[in-house]
Amino acid sequence: MTLPSLLAVFAHPDDESLSAGGVLARHAAGGARTAVVTATWEPETQRAAELADALRILGADGPRLLGYADARVPESAPGSARFVDAPLDEAVQRLVVHIRQFRPDIVVTHDAYGGLTGHPDHVHTHRVTTLAFQAAALDQLYPDAGAPWQPSSLYLATHPHSFARMLGQSLVLRDRTMYSVPDESVTATVDVGPWIDQKISAILAHRSEVERGALPGWLASLAPAERARLLSTEWYIRRDPHATGPIRTDL
Repeated sequence: MTLPSLLAVFAHPDDESLSAGGVLARHAAGGARTAVVTATWEPETQRAAELADALRILGADGPRLLGYADARVPESAPGSARFVDAPLDEAVQRLVVHIRQFRPDIVVTHDAYGGLTGHPDHVHTHRVTTLAFQAAALDQLYPDAGAPWQPSSLYLATHPHSFARMLGQSLVLRDRTMYSVPDESVTATVDVGPWIDQKISAILAHRSEVERGALPGWLASLAPAERARLLSTEWYIRRDPHATGPIRTDL
């Protein structure tokens, strides 16, 4: 059975692989159309080229970039507004274009915390995606952005408290708050073990992040078994404003 088509929306190149790489690979392997919209960085940058490599590994379409600047890296999009500073309506409209063009069954994005780190770009991506998910179906909103389309469900990539406790005071988040949700808030717990090699390869394709010692670099330093232990499960919260019956889990 072909899995539902999936459009993931994340803040930075590498977020897609870290947060949803297993689900992206799983859906692509099952014959589904998959694509990723990235809010920041320009197409001409090294990070965008690495993103293209990661998406090929995951079996997704090529990069779709909104072109805003990373809140902490001005050179990510010289001359462009920081994503967190751009007019909200403008950012929502840009994303609506991609939703209406791709016409996904499922949209995936950051949770309201912006994941474990609470990065401001992640939080803002959650806000913009939540609004665009609703706006894409309304024919009188952004009429020049394409024909209306309503995805069936929105999934928020998240981490339960139990995982945050297991991660503990790791090298990644030492002396920093980790943002997680109660375990019972998780709608879908997905075993992505069969696609773990693709997921890890996609993470490591973000070579500049590996080299500078960001999260992909820390993961690269771990033994393969430890990497697999940390990355073989993905967690999601389903938000379906149109549901009238029991919540379905189609991830």
